[in-house]
Amino acid sequence: MENLMDIVGSGRWNPDDVVGLAERYLKVRNRTGKNVKLIANAAQLEFERRRGQHNIVLKARQMGITTWVAGRFFLNTIIKPGTLTVQVAHTRAAAEAIFRTVQRMWENLPEELRKGELVRSRANVRQMVFPKMDSEFRVVSACDEGAGRGMSIQNLHCSELSRWPGDAAETLAGLRAALAPAGELVLESTPNGAYGAFYNEWEGGVDDCGQQGLVRHFFPWWMEPAYIGPSVHRSSLTEQECLLVAKHNLTEQQIGFRRSLERGYGKLRSQEFAEDAETCFRATGNCCFEIAAIEQRLAELVAPIETHRNGALQIYCPALPGRKYIVAADTAGGGSDGDFAAVQVIDRETGKQCAELQERLRPVDLAHAIVELAKMYGDALGEALIVVERNNHGSGVLAFLQTSGCAGQLYRQRGQEGWLTNEASKPDAVSRLGVLLVERPEIFASKRLLGECRTYLSGEYGKTGAANGAHDDLVMAMAIAQAVRAERM
Repeated sequence: MENLMDIVGSGRWNPDDVVGLAERYLKVRNRTGKNVKLIANAAQLEFERRRGQHNIVLKARQMGITTWVAGRFFLNTIIKPGTLTVQVAHTRAAAEAIFRTVQRMWENLPEELRKGELVRSRANVRQMVFPKMDSEFRVVSACDEGAGRGMSIQNLHCSELSRWPGDAAETLAGLRAALAPAGELVLESTPNGAYGAFYNEWEGGVDDCGQQGLVRHFFPWWMEPAYIGPSVHRSSLTEQECLLVAKHNLTEQQIGFRRSLERGYGKLRSQEFAEDAETCFRATGNCCFEIAAIEQRLAELVAPIETHRNGALQIYCPALPGRKYIVAADTAGGGSDGDFAAVQVIDRETGKQCAELQERLRPVDLAHAIVELAKMYGDALGEALIVVERNNHGSGVLAFLQTSGCAGQLYRQRGQEGWLTNEASKPDAVSRLGVLLVERPEIFASKRLLGECRTYLSGEYGKTGAANGAHDDLVMAMAIAQAVRAERM
C-alpha cells in the first residue's frame, strides 16, 4: 500500500488498497462520540470483498455501510483528479449528517495535504471543492429539486433509497443518467415493504459480479459486533431461535439482543434489523393487503389468453354463454403523464376476473372502450352491468355513455348513475378486496393488479392509496367491481 501523501492527485487509485488507506488516514466518530480510525467491520470487509462496479446493499440499521461508502468515495475523490462524487440521502437532515462525516475525514488528514493538494475553495452547503485537482464531493438530498441533473458523476451513492420522497424511481433514473459509463454506483437501504424503487432494484440484482445488473449484498444485524444483549439460557430457546443459532452460529448474547428487539420494536424489528433478504421486505411497510397472499398468487399466474390495444387490454377468460358480467371503470383525465384509466370485467356470480384494461385515455375514448367491453361480455340473456366511478372525470364518461345506447346498463347508486368513492364507500370496498385476496385468491388473474396491490398503502388517519410513484387505478376498479357484485348478490 502506497503512502497517501504520494498518491493524492496522482490518479493511481488502487481500489484494493481502500481498507488499509481508510484505517491509516480516515477518522470517524464512534458510538460514544470519540474520533477513531475507520477500521473496517465485518459488513464493510464483506462489501469490499464482493463489490462490483454497480452494487445494491440491503442491510440492518447502523451497519456502517453509509460511512464506509463515504470513506471509499472520499479517497477516490482526492486521489483521482477530475472526480465528482455525489452521495444522496433521503432527507436534508441525513444529508447534513453524512456531510459532517466526510468533513471530519478531511479535517483529520495530515496538515500538509489540507493546505497543499487538498486545499478547498468551497466547503459549505454540503459541498467540498478541491480546485488543484478539479475534484468535488457533494452530499445532496433526494428532496432537492433536480438532484444530480446536469452533472457527470464518477461515484454515486444513494442512501436509504426505500425512504426517498416523491417518485423515487424517477429521481434515481435522473441520477443514473448522470453517472459516467465507468462510474461506480452503490444503492443502499434498510427494507421498507415489498414495493417501490429499492425493492424493484433489489429484485433485479444479481448474486455475483457480472456484466449486467447490480451486485447484491445482504448484511443481517448479527454482523454488527455491538448488537449483543443479556445472555439467555440455551434451554429457553424457541424453535425459531434454535434454527438461527444452528444456521448462523449466533451466541446466547445475540439471542438476548434479538429478544430485546422484539420487545422494543415489535413488528418493526424485521424492518430495522433484517434477518432474511426475502421475508424482511414482506414483513415491513404499510401495505393494506396480505403480502404473502399476493406473492403466492403472483407465483401461480399464467399469461393472458389474449392481449389487445398494444397490451393495454388483457383477456383472462372469454365471455361464456349464460353468464352475466360487471364492467367497472376507474376514470382519469388522460394525457401521456397522467393517471391511467382502468376497467375491470368480472363474473357477477363468481367474482372471477375476466378482463382488464389499463390505458391513458380521455373520457370520450374511455367511454368507447367501456362500450366495446360491455358488448364483448353481454349476450341475449343479459347485458353487462356498467359501473363508472363518478368522481372527477367520471361525470364526463357517464355523459358519453348515456348517448351511446348504454344508459339502461348503467349502475345507479341512490338514484344517481355511477359509483361515488367517498370516506365511507372506499374503506369498505378496499377491505372487501383484501379479504378476497386471502380467501379467494384464485379469482385474481392479473399481474398488473397484484403489483398495484403490493404498493397500495395505509397512511395517516386511515387514508389509503398508492405508494409514491405507483398507481392504484386497477385496485380501485377491482374494488368497485367487487363491492357492486356483493351489493347485487
